[in-house]
Parts: sequence; C-alpha cells; structure tokens
Amino acid sequence: LSPPLIAAVRTPFDKRSAEQAETLRTHFLSITPDLQSDRDQLAVVRQQFEAIRPYTTVPVFKELAGDQRRKTHIHRRGNFLDPGQEVVEGLPDSLHTWNEETPVDRLTLARWLVDPKNPLTARVQVNRLWAVLFGVGLVSTSEEFGAQGDLPSHPDLLDWLAVELIESGWDLKHMLRLITTSATYQQSSAVSTELAAMDPDNRLLARGPRFRLSAETIRDQAMHLSGLLSRTLYGPPVKPPQPRMGLSAAFGSGTDWETSPGEDRYRRGLYTTWRRSNPYPSMATFDAPNREVCVVQRDRSNTPLQALVTLNDPVYVEAAQALARRMMQGGATPVERIRQGFMICLSRAPQDAELVSVLNLYSRALETYSNRLEEAKLLSGASEISPENKAVELAAWTLVGNVLLNLDEVLMKR
Repeated sequence: LSPPLIAAVRTPFDKRSAEQAETLRTHFLSITPDLQSDRDQLAVVRQQFEAIRPYTTVPVFKELAGDQRRKTHIHRRGNFLDPGQEVVEGLPDSLHTWNEETPVDRLTLARWLVDPKNPLTARVQVNRLWAVLFGVGLVSTSEEFGAQGDLPSHPDLLDWLAVELIESGWDLKHMLRLITTSATYQQSSAVSTELAAMDPDNRLLARGPRFRLSAETIRDQAMHLSGLLSRTLYGPPVKPPQPRMGLSAAFGSGTDWETSPGEDRYRRGLYTTWRRSNPYPSMATFDAPNREVCVVQRDRSNTPLQALVTLNDPVYVEAAQALARRMMQGGATPVERIRQGFMICLSRAPQDAELVSVLNLYSRALETYSNRLEEAKLLSGASEISPENKAVELAAWTLVGNVLLNLDEVLMKR
C-alpha cells in the first residue's frame, strides 16, 4: 500500500479528510471482487479508445488577451527598424460593407466571407466546381479572380450559379447534382473538325467535357475496376507499392519504403504518404504537385512517361492481375471474358472490331507465355493465387487487363 493510503486507513473515520476518503474509495473499487467484471469491461473499452485515438495532435489557434497581442506596423521603405503607422484589424469595404460595431475577429471574418452580399466567395466556389466537372472553369483562371485573371466566358451563368449556391444554404451536393444533370454536361464529347477549329478549348460549351483524370483518381479508378480498392475511411497515411529506385532525399534518408501490409496497400490515393519534396512517383508523373508551394489549379499534360507508369508501375500491374481474375470468373469462354472486361472498365459491350483485336491479343499472349512459364508466373502473380488457376492463361488475361486499363476511355473523362 502507498503511504497516503496507509495514512488514510490509520486515521479514524470521523477525522478523515475528503481527500483521504476519496483515496480509500478509489482503492476499494480497484480491488473488490464484486466489481471484477466491470473492471474487465472498462479495460476493454479503454483499450478500444486508445486504438482509435489520433496518433498526432493538431495545433489550435487561441485568441490572446488584448495586452498580449502583437502590434503590427507599416515599415517605412521596408525597414523593420523604422516602424510607421500601426495596422489594425479590418475588412475591405470594396466588396461589401460590414457593421463596424461588430468586433473584428476571426468569426466576423468567416461570416463576412459567406455573407450573401459578398460577390466573390460564391462565384469562386461554383467556378471551382465547374472546373472539376468540365476541366476548365467559367473563369479559366480559377486561381486568379482579380484584375489579372480572365473574364468569365458566361458571366450570367456564373452569377446564377453563385446565387443558387447561397440560396441552397451552401449545399455543394445540390450544386454538383444540378450541374451534372444539366443538358450541357450530358452532351456528347464528340467533336467535329469545324467545331474543333472554332472552339478548341470548348469555351462555348457546345459539347461535353473531355479531359484526363487527376493523378489520384487514375490510381483509385484502377484499384476500383480491379476490385482491390479498400473502402476503409480515415486513419494515418499508408505506403502503397512503388518502384524501388535506391535514391536518397535530403540528409541521406532513402526515398524507398516498405509497402504497407494487407488492406492498407489498396487505400485511396488520399491516404498515400506524401513527403513535401519527394511526392509519390506515379502521381507526380500525372501532374500532382510536390506541395512545396500552394497550387490552386494543376497543370494537365500528356506525356509518354504516363503510359510507362500505367503499363509498368507495380500498382497498375497488380490491378491488371486482379482484373484478369475478375474476367476469368465472369465467363467460360474468351469472348464472354472480354465482354466482362469491357463492361467493368467501360460500362459498354465491345464493338466487333474491338472484340477481334482483343481476341487476337489474348491468343498471341497465350501462345507466347506457353513457352515461358517463369515469365508467366511473374506477370500473373501465380504464387499469390489458388493452384487451380493456370499461370499461362492468367498471364495472358493479365496482359489483356493491362491493355483495358490503359484505354483512352478509361483514363479520360468524356
């Protein structure tokens, strides 16, 4: 027993302090056999709580008292040793006025930003939603709404969408549903020679959107089509497969990592570990920024390196292997399996010419790998599948799956 507990026991009942009484009570509850089942249940709950506890903390801003707040001055000619006029909190009157009797703090700024009288916030938000769905916003410079930005291609439409967003209570799901169910969005993306010459960037919205998916979406889509994508939400970052390059980053630390085990290797791209100066290689190839600076609008390129990634990166090879198994389970004949693959990847049946082309590819691959068993096992991942699957046949279907995952219709939104 601890000294405070011994002292509490030796003290007569009527002379014990409240602290001593509480010490005795706590000790009794921890040892009495009558509460053993409750203590066991409490231990399990505490263990579960520790498992869901965040592994790190997030700094939180706290308002300082008035006499502790830092004073800011305009430095004359930029000289910090020559402070000029003091700068105090305020809101710009150029957008819309505000009640000067209201205390100027962060809450006031937040309310000012989403005030219905503010002509900027809602327009910027709906323009970004439009850019996500159409590839380019009504104002093409999503990162610049000021004097150096472009004028909106359809100003009345931008105004109407902004008002709709405000009146809907800033309901983003409503806005996304409104745009995607519109006749403008549901147009065909096919373009004629005349229209391409007249409006190559589709600023007149005479056809549906057509552009390459973002880096994270391309990987997530490959995982989804193959059936490997993990549905788990939240949690710490994970480390999916990546090519081992043997390179070193700053201060000598290696850029290679040990792939996360189990389901974590198939988590969405949102959860991928990201070092500021060393982004995930396959995503960087598809124009994901390195996060050294803030980027509002990503570039969108089309390079041979991107095909190199989707054809050879471990993530996409593994996705092709899983897609091959899905196709083999979806039919008994090669034609049925090809149709299954097209429905999974493109949501449509193959055309006759496409069917013949893919059948020829499968036949040539089957013939090639029938004489290269070790290569067939390596490509198909035969060591990770059940023995009844033939490695040669699975390798041929893996090659077909790799081709399907690299079709223009899969990588492009159109």
